[in-house]
Amino acid sequence: MNGQDREVIFRQVHEAGRLGLSDFTCMDDLEVSIAGQPLDHLLYHFRLPCGGFEHGHIILGGESFVALAEGLQNALWSAGGAPKLHRTDSLSAAFRNLDADARVDLTRRYDALCDHYGMEPTRNNRGVAHENGAIESAHGHIKAAIRDALLLRGSADFSDLADYRRFIDEVVNARNRRHGPGIDAERKFLRALPDVRTTDYEEILVTVTSSGGFTLRKVFYTVPSRLIGHRLRVRLYDDRLDLFIGGTRLMTLPRGRAGMNGKHGHVVDYRHVIHSLRRKPMALLGLVYRDSLFPREAYRLMFDHLLEVQGEREACRTTVELLAMAHERACEAELAGLLTEDLAARRTPCLTTLRAQFCPDPADLPEVVVKLVPLSIYDGLIEQGEAA
Repeated sequence: MNGQDREVIFRQVHEAGRLGLSDFTCMDDLEVSIAGQPLDHLLYHFRLPCGGFEHGHIILGGESFVALAEGLQNALWSAGGAPKLHRTDSLSAAFRNLDADARVDLTRRYDALCDHYGMEPTRNNRGVAHENGAIESAHGHIKAAIRDALLLRGSADFSDLADYRRFIDEVVNARNRRHGPGIDAERKFLRALPDVRTTDYEEILVTVTSSGGFTLRKVFYTVPSRLIGHRLRVRLYDDRLDLFIGGTRLMTLPRGRAGMNGKHGHVVDYRHVIHSLRRKPMALLGLVYRDSLFPREAYRLMFDHLLEVQGEREACRTTVELLAMAHERACEAELAGLLTEDLAARRTPCLTTLRAQFCPDPADLPEVVVKLVPLSIYDGLIEQGEAA
């Protein structure tokens, strides 16, 4: 009868093509796993509230500008246009732990991203979630749809990340089909997309050290040893790194994450270091990134087994030879299967037998010598062309 006035929520009418919203939602409660390993991830969620168009994008790291830029651009190109306004929740998580200069840089990059698509960047007031209600409430609906699809699928375990991404796309597309007429009507009011996307990555320069790799964001990455001493240009995405030397693209590496306790992470490809490790096999025993070196669980378990039955020196030598064989003879998966059988029978692998099975030996391959013809003979071809 005499209480204080309370805050009133004002329901809004959404105009076609006017507003698009972005937000992130945690997906840990769905207990999704990749090849048996739990996947710690977020879902970037974009929505056009008038027509009901939605887009979802798996984010492996936390909320960041890179994650927002990649997810938003994927959403706009999927929608076929851009709204007049784009709203976020103040990017509070992206701004956390940043100094003043970094905050200004992030704001400038976000404004440039919106300007590229002709959108006006807006943010709801910090801590006022209902101002983003058109997407906050939709989080629960899309997660419920994903949960139901997982139940119908019969498993929340996926063979790889690409398989999981396809699954999310199928769920989101099914929801969009239900709003097809409204989405088609709103598309007529969206702004035309530019000719190309803008940057959705951070660019960083790194130097490859004598350890055969570089450290970036508390994660050590190996690269081919021929790059030691060179400076590389890294394009840092949410889920991968593209490496360039000068203007030449070298390779793509999966992005690693540091541990929750601040411990450094490792993204290691044994093929990058096996040639040197073969000359110094005992280095395997105390190697900082030893557990990350093994390409499959069978190799790590076999190393532990060999330590028990053969001792340190022989265990290191045998394990390194197994890794070298997997690389040189392209038999990583097949060899892992045989090692699993040996582990089940408590046997030690016979290198001689395995080498005979996975032949030929690269050292026995014939050397092919190609004789180059003198360039002067091409002058004769030119003369023949003129005569014709």
